Amino acid sequence: MPVLRFLITLALVLLLAPIPRSAKAETLADFLPDLDPAAFAEGADGFGAIRGDLPVAPVTAKGETVAWAFLTSDFVGTTGYSGKPIHVVAAISPEAVLTGVELVKHSEPIVLIGIPDSKVRALTESYAGIDLKAEAAAGGSAHDLDIISGATVTIMVIDDSIIRAGIKVARALGLGGLAPEAQGGPARALDPAVTETADWATLAGDGSIRRLALDVGQINAAFAATGDAKAIARPEPGAPEDVFIDMQAALVSVPAIGRSLLGEAEYANLTNWLGEGEHAVLILGRGRYSFKGSGYVRGGIFDRIQLIQGDSAVRFFDKQHRRLGVVAAEGAPSFTELDIFKIPADAGFDPAEPFRIQLLAQRAIGAVEKTFLTFDLDYRLPERFLLPAAAPATEASAAAEEAAAKTALWQRIWRDRTVEIAALGVMLFVLTAAFFFQVQATRDARAFLWFRMGFLTVTLVFIGWYANAQLSVVNLMALAGSLRDGFTWDAFLLDPLVFIQWFAVAAAMIFWGRGAYCGWLCPFGALQELTNRIARVLGVPQWTLPWGLHERLWPVKYVIFLVLFGVSLASIPTAEKLAEVEPFKTAIILKFVRDWPFVVFAAALLIAGLFVERFYCRYLCPLGAALAIPARIRMFDWLKRYKDCGHPCQTCAIECPVQAIHPTGEISPNECVNCLHCQVLYQSDAKCPVVIRQLKRRASVGKAPKMARSRQDRELAET
Repeated sequence: MPVLRFLITLALVLLLAPIPRSAKAETLADFLPDLDPAAFAEGADGFGAIRGDLPVAPVTAKGETVAWAFLTSDFVGTTGYSGKPIHVVAAISPEAVLTGVELVKHSEPIVLIGIPDSKVRALTESYAGIDLKAEAAAGGSAHDLDIISGATVTIMVIDDSIIRAGIKVARALGLGGLAPEAQGGPARALDPAVTETADWATLAGDGSIRRLALDVGQINAAFAATGDAKAIARPEPGAPEDVFIDMQAALVSVPAIGRSLLGEAEYANLTNWLGEGEHAVLILGRGRYSFKGSGYVRGGIFDRIQLIQGDSAVRFFDKQHRRLGVVAAEGAPSFTELDIFKIPADAGFDPAEPFRIQLLAQRAIGAVEKTFLTFDLDYRLPERFLLPAAAPATEASAAAEEAAAKTALWQRIWRDRTVEIAALGVMLFVLTAAFFFQVQATRDARAFLWFRMGFLTVTLVFIGWYANAQLSVVNLMALAGSLRDGFTWDAFLLDPLVFIQWFAVAAAMIFWGRGAYCGWLCPFGALQELTNRIARVLGVPQWTLPWGLHERLWPVKYVIFLVLFGVSLASIPTAEKLAEVEPFKTAIILKFVRDWPFVVFAAALLIAGLFVERFYCRYLCPLGAALAIPARIRMFDWLKRYKDCGHPCQTCAIECPVQAIHPTGEISPNECVNCLHCQVLYQSDAKCPVVIRQLKRRASVGKAPKMARSRQDRELAET
């Protein structure tokens, strides 16, 4: 057809046309002015300036930093199903706990036009409160993953982005004691040239001394939050503002810090006490609670404190302990407990990495029974005591790390959907076998009808309503954009059932054309055919359009596809909105739970299909048109025909469910859905004139000699 050839040529021209490049990537600075600080930390009233060395901004309350805000796409490159990043701004506390999360921008089509945006935003905000220390220890799987039906891929990408980016930020800032990931270069080393001493205020101000302070009110509230009735019934006596414990720590094996806090003489004693590879931490305390306790004995262990760095924990024994008489630094407050603890060399301690002193707070709830809570004093050595960092990871190694994370994400999704993948594999195997052995499969018309109706029912219920694996022209637009902007497999591997179907469709193009998908695996196509079958049983009249009108309506779907494809070259989001001409999201993914205009549109198409079978497939489906164009490369012709087909016999043309057979007898491969009904008729001894004629000829020669009959049988078989 000249019109069809023109449309195919136009499609190729559009495909080769240059695609406008997208604008520069958004950063935290693009979103921060429009955000409410109070949404990211309790009592927050502003954002500080974005750091120059790391794209994070302090979240401040009355001038003090209470959290750090970051944009996930600044730290991880995971893209959504649209092939574009999903931008989420989150904030993280000094304890490495997410304090606020907000979805600020995305291009996910299922959320843009389908699932309420508020639903996805609410789920995103629920990540506030997640402890990233636990996530780092568990490989990002310490929390339960909530899924919104119909947006599985999008939610898993959001989850992966928040957790991975949050852990990266926590490690980079040393929050919660999380150490930076090894970059493959040498470890950071202490700078021996830094030896000058400083007073207490200077050391406390630059972080050389870190503090954990708890008052009576805070400790009572912490035990009350556990819900332990016995613990609540025995509150700490005193006024809420009374000091429960004021514990401070410093790494005194660092020369400048040790000389400042211990004095020259005591520091010299310390260096003589420490062996090669050993370090020491000074812990100071005051208040009604002792970090040492009174239960330890000589040769015993201090059970109220431990040092934790990464996955390692260090408990201190009596032989690793020394008392300090007085703090030498000018301006130091008074303390009731002044103790130096040795960190042994075999602990693998790295002074350049963050660590934490964990305090065990106990409360008696019976004669011998106690309950416990833990609190962390986070410590990170100031940069001025360290030699310059080794050269950062190369761009290639960073890209390799990000690629590995993306691979881990889609592999996780595939593992989680093993059962569904296996079920789809069985369906594809059965369908392939039916096509390869179509003569045997279509020999019994009644059995084949039940097989087809059963297969379409599984397609609708399993692939469509359960797995939400309906293919869409949006997938093709995303693929075209990806091919021009730098193709990667990651975005397409995120939905295994959709990926497998596209792979199967590509293979089927060579053998059977587009009909293998459109006629058997498309959930909306199955819904149309099943509802039409019910309508026939109920006596709904079937309309057959005149061939001339029917043939002129065919190109409409090609025009729709080309318009969508052309718009996508300029703006994929706009094309995705126009792709609502597909009722798939409404009828299949969202199961008609949607705004009424979309439901009315989908219902109107199904109602039309009650009178004209597969009305939408025939005239409006842009996906069918997109599949029909490359389907012309089909290398095999599986559908058997007689010389009489079309002249004079019109049985198949009349009974073809989608009128894909020309009056002259040719089957249009662009419109055929491979329902195999013509193959049922090909063998029918009740409807096919050729078969009926052959049977009559066989009957007429029934009394001929055996050898003659054999010759005649061969001639009939050849005919």
